[in-house]
Amino acid sequence: MEALILSMGTGGGHNAAAQAVKEELERRGHTAVLMNPYTLKSGKMAKFVDSAYIATVRYVPRLFGLVYKIGDAVSKLPVRRSIIYMINRKPAKALGKYLKENHYDAIITTHLFSGEMLTYLRDEKFDLPKTIFIATDYTCVPFEGEVETDACIVPSNDYIEEFARCGIALSRCYGCGIPTKSAFGTKASKEDLKKELGLDPACKYILICGGSMGAGKLRKVVRIIEERCHNEGHTKLIVVCGSNSKLFEKLYAEHGDEIILYRFTDKMPELFKLCEMCFTKPGGLTTTEAAVSGTPLVHMPPIPGCETRNVNYYVSNKMSVKVSTSKKSINRAMDYLSDRQNCLDMIKKQHELINPNAATDICNLAEKLVAEVTAEVEN
Repeated sequence: MEALILSMGTGGGHNAAAQAVKEELERRGHTAVLMNPYTLKSGKMAKFVDSAYIATVRYVPRLFGLVYKIGDAVSKLPVRRSIIYMINRKPAKALGKYLKENHYDAIITTHLFSGEMLTYLRDEKFDLPKTIFIATDYTCVPFEGEVETDACIVPSNDYIEEFARCGIALSRCYGCGIPTKSAFGTKASKEDLKKELGLDPACKYILICGGSMGAGKLRKVVRIIEERCHNEGHTKLIVVCGSNSKLFEKLYAEHGDEIILYRFTDKMPELFKLCEMCFTKPGGLTTTEAAVSGTPLVHMPPIPGCETRNVNYYVSNKMSVKVSTSKKSINRAMDYLSDRQNCLDMIKKQHELINPNAATDICNLAEKLVAEVTAEVEN
C-alpha cells in the first residue's frame, strides 16, 4: 500500500500522530509519505500558518480561546460549508494537482485544514483514494464535523455520538483512539531508563512539559516544584521546553544545573516512564502519550478551547488531576500523587480507557478499506 499522510505544525500533536501512523505503516512494509499540504502551494504560507498559530497560543492564549469560542458557535450555524473550507480551496487545488501526478492507495490526515482540502476535492468529484481523518483532541473541534472522509477516527467510543451530532455519519466513525508511537507502550523499569539517560538511579524525577511549544506558565510552576524538591532533597525536576528557546534560556538562568532541561527531545517515552509524575498542559497528544506510558498525570491550566475538553475528560474519569498555578494547588496534587495507591488507581483508569494500539487499529482499518477497493476492481 502507498499512503499519503497530511499534517501541519500548528502544535506538535498533529505531526506526532502522523508520525505514529507512518511508523506503523512502514513497520508493515507499506510506503508512507508525510507532507504538509500547504507546501504544495507555498512554503512561506506553510511556515506562516504554523508560526502564527504557535505565537497566538504561546503569547495570547485568551485570544485563541475567543477565536475557538466564536468558531464553535459559527460551526453550529445551518450553512453547508464554513470559512475554513473556503480558505482551503486554493491549497486543495494544489493538492489535487499533486495527486494527479502521484499515485496513493490511501490518504490519512491528522489536521482539520487538510481534512477540509479533501472535502473540497470530494465536492469537486475528484477521484480520491480511500481517505481517513484522525481527530487529535478529546472533542469534536469547530468545523471538524464538516470533514467528509471515508473514515473518521475519534478519541474513543465515548466520542462517537458527539462527532455524529456534529455532522459525521455514525457509519464513518471509528473509536480507535489517538495514535502514539509504539515506544510509549513498551514496558521498562525506571532504574534501567535512568541509567540509559545517565540519570542518578537513586533519585526520583518529576517531569514538566508544555508541549511542543513550551506554552503555559511553566516558569512559575517550575519555581514552586523546584522549591519543594530542593527541600525534600531526593527529587529532581526534568523540564521539556520544546521550541520555546526563550523559556529554556530563562529557566537555565534561574535554576542552572538544579534542574534538567531539554528543548526538543526524542526521549519522551523514556522520560514519561521514569518519572514519578508529569505536569503538562492538556494537549491531546502529550496527554495520550503520558497515559499510554502509564504516567501519573497532573494537568496544568489549559489553553481555552479543545484543551479544556481534554482535561475535563481526563479528570472526570480519574485519569489525571488538575491544578492552578498556585503553590497550594500544586502541593495538593503532589501530596495526592505521593500516595502510591493513588498513582496505581490513576494508571489503571488510563489503561482501561486509552487505547495504546490506536496506530495499529488505524492501519488495520486503512488496509481493510484499500483491500475493499482492490476486491471491487478485481470483480
